[in-house]
Amino acid sequence: LRRVSQKIELLKKVPMFSDLSQRHMREISKHADQLSAKTGNVLAEQGKIGWEFIFIVEGKARVEKNGKLIRQLSGGDFLGEISLIDGEPRTATVIAETDMILLVVNKTSFDHLLNKVPGLQRKILVALCKYLRSAEKATHE
Repeated sequence: LRRVSQKIELLKKVPMFSDLSQRHMREISKHADQLSAKTGNVLAEQGKIGWEFIFIVEGKARVEKNGKLIRQLSGGDFLGEISLIDGEPRTATVIAETDMILLVVNKTSFDHLLNKVPGLQRKILVALCKYLRSAEKATHE
């Protein structure tokens, strides 16, 4: 129980979850593993199949596509959703730039949570749209 409450406290730091009920936070916490990553660790590798959805609680990471920096990630950001949704390989490589605290959800749990937590699908869709818009803007500049 203490472990679940610790994970709920970490989830509260992720803006995507700020308006979820305690019950839904508890559901997510049951499916999320708290992990640490050291500076330099590869969190996701471009071209490889992804099996997890990762929320960044603390720390910073860089996102590279074909070896070129495309954006930075920090606390509150997440990664891995594209590969989990479409089953295709990762679109980019993500590397820890600092030591990090992460919450990691495997594919089976991710699918379960999308069906169980109201509003989570929409939040992920909105985040994907923001990402697509920023990527499109970057290619036209």
